[in-house]
Amino acid sequence: MQAKLIHVLAYGLLALSPALSYAQFSNPFGPQKTVAQQREDILKTSTSTLKALYQVQPKAKELIEKSVAYATFSNFGMKILIAGGGTGSGVVIAKDGAKPIYMNMAEVQAGLGLGIKSFQNIFVFQTQAAMNDFVNSGWTFGGQVTAAAKYENNGDAYQDAVVVAPGVLMYQLTDSGLAVEITGKGTKYYKSTDLNK
Repeated sequence: MQAKLIHVLAYGLLALSPALSYAQFSNPFGPQKTVAQQREDILKTSTSTLKALYQVQPKAKELIEKSVAYATFSNFGMKILIAGGGTGSGVVIAKDGAKPIYMNMAEVQAGLGLGIKSFQNIFVFQTQAAMNDFVNSGWTFGGQVTAAAKYENNGDAYQDAVVVAPGVLMYQLTDSGLAVEITGKGTKYYKSTDLNK
């Protein structure tokens, strides 16, 4: 009986593996929610992400307060066998009182291994042009950046803020805290068609 159960489970996993390999999580909050509910969830996640960031790096609050805008993204990714990827949602909050801009992110990875990872990315925009470029140009994070590139302002170092583009700084939170090395290879950020209507 036990052997038969194992056989059934193994067959089921094999049958599901192609579907899992290409599974896409287009919205981490679920398609059953309305646009308004999805927006609300993203804003709540953004608030909790900032709180978590300020707990591990209090200086980030001053940096964000002085910024033109900031963005938070929550990612859920899954690697399955030799191919994997992940998607997530986020929001750009401008300091001039403009409406929040809802965005998506998508990453494609290649590599061996089976595992699940989750993380939150926080972007800080120092100029309006940097924010506009991020929002309107379908910005792509094309490589891996290390925390060696710290940002400094008036002699004060904002620990773990990494320069990822002109006028754009970034923090990355993982389950274990603030990431020492930020990973964003092959990640694309683009406006959400559905949530910005």
